[in-house]
Amino acid sequence: MAKFHRLTSYASKRLAGFDTYNGGGGWIHTTYHIKIPFRKDWRALPHHERTGEHYPALLCLRRNLSAVSYAQTLQNIPDTQLSTLDNGLRVASEDSGQATCTVGVWIGAGSRYENSKNNGSAYFLEHLAFKGTKKRPQAALEQEVESLGAHLNAYTSREQSAIYIRALSKDLPKAVEILADVVQNNSLEDTQIEKARHVVLRELQEIDSNLQEVSMDYLHATGFQGTALGNTVVGPSANAKRLTRADLVEYVNSHFKAPRMVLAAAGGINHKELCDLAQRHFGGLSYTYENDSVPVLPPCRFTGSEIRARDDALPLAHIAIAVEGPGWNSTDNVALLVANSLIGNYDVTYGGGKNLSSKLARVAAEHKLCQSFQTFNIRYSDTGLFGIHFATDNHNIEDMLHVAQGEWMRLCTSVTESEVTRAKIALKTALVAQLDGTTLICEDIGRQVLSYGQRISLEEWNSRIDAVSPKTVRDICSKYLYDKCPAVAAVGPVEQLPDYNRIRSAMYWLRF
Repeated sequence: MAKFHRLTSYASKRLAGFDTYNGGGGWIHTTYHIKIPFRKDWRALPHHERTGEHYPALLCLRRNLSAVSYAQTLQNIPDTQLSTLDNGLRVASEDSGQATCTVGVWIGAGSRYENSKNNGSAYFLEHLAFKGTKKRPQAALEQEVESLGAHLNAYTSREQSAIYIRALSKDLPKAVEILADVVQNNSLEDTQIEKARHVVLRELQEIDSNLQEVSMDYLHATGFQGTALGNTVVGPSANAKRLTRADLVEYVNSHFKAPRMVLAAAGGINHKELCDLAQRHFGGLSYTYENDSVPVLPPCRFTGSEIRARDDALPLAHIAIAVEGPGWNSTDNVALLVANSLIGNYDVTYGGGKNLSSKLARVAAEHKLCQSFQTFNIRYSDTGLFGIHFATDNHNIEDMLHVAQGEWMRLCTSVTESEVTRAKIALKTALVAQLDGTTLICEDIGRQVLSYGQRISLEEWNSRIDAVSPKTVRDICSKYLYDKCPAVAAVGPVEQLPDYNRIRSAMYWLRF
């Protein structure tokens, strides 16, 4: 007679029992007793017995385990709490109970709010953020931050600027106090301004050698020509040489107002404590404007056009092509994110070659069409850019551009169910991976509250992605891509880049 026992290995335990949420705040543990002939080593069992293929209930259980685990993970993510102070400052936080935290101020200010005379002011101020305040000279500020084991950082984009600090959760009160001092009481000393000027000019030279960044700046310059979105974040070197303290003070007084700011925090954060700290240190922040001169977001228009900066001495050509995309609040964004995920990214150093999941990546690898390509969906308040950037040698420009535009047309006409399913899974993975750590979560909170007025949870993102079907991708891509005039920016040895009219004619197919 055969002997029987309950499976005892780790893998078998997962099959033999699982927890079910009963909806009333508790968990019910269910155990399945599977009769399997006893053997000294369970790994020696036949495959069908080891995997449970002869036990339909067990297979169903195994399938449900992963789904329950992922869904439960999304549900277990702490909610983002949002409050507003009397002066209009929004305070948002996520309490994950960690020993560290990141707290920062996100400001609705960037190069889009600048003009030809002061373009680069926000970027210049970023370099002065930690050069001392009216209460703390630079040395004292640095020593105080170092004594906390904290890290200060800042960045500037076209519509947003941010200053944040990462520290231990127990040091949150001190971190908020330092942050408030840096934001509200920057000394803007003339000596520090001159030092920052040299740094900015040197960084401008470094940026000029980053051809991908140069091509993306050119793409904005031609696509949004004549509008504020065409401004670069760093500004021209002429402005960096002539900006004065008065210009910077005027910029701060115009944009650093409480209703245009979000105090965001993530990690071991108590929201009530954060609100109390915000009231204490940011409660006096001004929310009125002199002569009612409220900065208005300047309107922008997209223009299908091109810009070419030919330099045959460079080894690779950098090409960026994009159409106008939707703004932050458009419901079309999710389908376009899925489309971006479907096309994917590629670098010659990737493994996989012809076995890559992205069709464009497979073709690029098999025929050596480019060194790399990246898709993007850049969103602003009322518009955006949906496109692709690639770096290739002069002789492959036309072929790579032809294949890339062909993929765009395929998105509009014949994308398949399996491709969309794969792209949705990849997009979900990327969204979760982007929120690994308090700094990334804090940045996500600040950016979303400024852009949406709230933070959209991962569970909500998951539902929106699940709702995207192949028909949705085809319809939305047809809306933004099919027969639309693109903006094109090319830098390097671009002699073989086709004429703009040929590029435009590849934005539709003659179908019968």
